[in-house]
Amino acid sequence: MLSVFKGKNIRRVIHKNEWWFSVIDVIELLTDSGRPRKYWSDLKKKIQEEGYEQLSEKIGQLKLEASDGKKYATDCANTETMFRIVQSIPSTKAEPFKRWLAKVGYERIQEIDDPELGTKRTRALYKAKGYPDDWIEIRMRGIAIREDLTDEWQKRGVEENREYAILTAEIHEATFGLKPGEHKKLKGIKRENLRDHMTNLEQIFTMLGEASTTEIARTQDTKGFNENKQAAKSGGKIAGNARKELEEKTGKKVISRKNYLKLKSNNTSLE
Repeated sequence: MLSVFKGKNIRRVIHKNEWWFSVIDVIELLTDSGRPRKYWSDLKKKIQEEGYEQLSEKIGQLKLEASDGKKYATDCANTETMFRIVQSIPSTKAEPFKRWLAKVGYERIQEIDDPELGTKRTRALYKAKGYPDDWIEIRMRGIAIREDLTDEWQKRGVEENREYAILTAEIHEATFGLKPGEHKKLKGIKRENLRDHMTNLEQIFTMLGEASTTEIARTQDTKGFNENKQAAKSGGKIAGNARKELEEKTGKKVISRKNYLKLKSNNTSLE
């Protein structure tokens, strides 16, 4: 998931029930370095020499999506450790970033106590970015359906990250006839979340594929990766057949080049 600080994207992920942030993204933001990985490598040594020897133990290698759409193991840190890292970076952005970091971390604690807050914040974020209300409603429903599916996968022995990504790609390809990376390329996006750039119809067929997969998994009581892979293909095929039927009736393609970047620049709709 992406979070935004002063217009800059910072990748983050829920781990151990709290937010963990991409260290490289934070380094790049605060230093404007053209070589953030080299900067981070040197900074790690410096911090450890200053007596914070446990730093390596507090950094987690977590899978985050890169600009090519694939997920790679990336150095991540929770709010507490990120504060320590930021302290060692001479930057005019450090103080406002620390305030932002504290706010984001506190919001996560609130969301654990009241999950509905997370939904409200997500809805408000899309609204602030300029998305139409009808698009937001569909997107929020899509998030709920996606969470239902991943919960089902977890119960059925599917391992997170890599296997989730494979199964998701199976549903997507069966639904739209192209892989997620190809879909992103068509829309002219790279690092961005594809679903945040889908039209209303693309979102609806994505939901149909995932909801169908969930229902098939429950009905067939699938176990493990291989059985759930077959369910993913079947669920995606149901959505794919519905898409083809609509395209035949209307003479229009569901898959669109429209994206949120064009929405911002051209004031067009993601219908």
